[in-house]
Amino acid sequence: ALDAPGTPALDSAVELLQGNIPQDEKFIPGTGMADALRWYGEQLQASTAPLVVAPETAIPLLPRQLPEGYWQALQARYAHGQQAALLGVPLGDMHAGYTNSVVGLKAGQAEPYRYDKHHLVPFGEFIPPFFKWFTEMMNIPLGDFNRGTVGQASFAVAGQRIAPNICYEDLFGEELGARFIDPAQAPTVFVNFSNIGWFGDTLAIDQHLHISRMRALEFERPMVRATNTGATVIIDHRGVVTHQLARYTRGVLKGEVHGRGLDAQSGWSITPYAWWVSRWGLWPLWGLGALALLVAMVAARGRRSLGD
Repeated sequence: ALDAPGTPALDSAVELLQGNIPQDEKFIPGTGMADALRWYGEQLQASTAPLVVAPETAIPLLPRQLPEGYWQALQARYAHGQQAALLGVPLGDMHAGYTNSVVGLKAGQAEPYRYDKHHLVPFGEFIPPFFKWFTEMMNIPLGDFNRGTVGQASFAVAGQRIAPNICYEDLFGEELGARFIDPAQAPTVFVNFSNIGWFGDTLAIDQHLHISRMRALEFERPMVRATNTGATVIIDHRGVVTHQLARYTRGVLKGEVHGRGLDAQSGWSITPYAWWVSRWGLWPLWGLGALALLVAMVAARGRRSLGD
């Protein structure tokens, strides 16, 4: 797959924000919360790249809870010109429910772009039946989110179709693959928004990086990762990390991203895996596994019969 005709590579530049907000302070007013609002606000206002990306819940408050004028200033910043921003923020209210979301800001929109996380984490993002007492005991803010749909629309910017996924959603290739059912609308770039500061400086960061690299390989699409503490990276369509920010530091990763789309000669725009998984998901694999188990059981029974 070559770069899609007529879809330049985001002017070859993105900025990925890594705030390194301590997890035990992230939702505390006056400390981590104020620090996040100040730092991410400054970076979003100062960015010069065609696309700037802030991680999952970079803005840790609902828009209506933000200081007066804060949200309006961000919207006004990207209401004109060629730049765009994608940032993690919770959305909703008590009546409609809440979502772990990504908002996209750019010129010419009647309403901001919105992506709502689909694959929620039990106890951290939704409460299983009879367990509300647990989240109350753990004092988890916004611990009961509504679920977004599979195959949500991409964010169109700079000739690219940007497909967000939040936290460990990139583990589920069959859900990302739902966006490839129509090759003409298939994503050209994936963007992962994460905050895995919950796990500290552990192998979880490397594990998540490897998951993202695998998705890039499967779909032959670059994967951009903006995270709170790491790994904030740019991965090309071959699964190779081309740019990386030091973990557990505060900074801005600047790099190049080349969206992938149609082959100018053949017109083929998606990998065989993307074509397959967008139509049938993982059911053929489950069926193959069940068939293998059945064959093994029959063979074992045959060996017992011969032994008798």
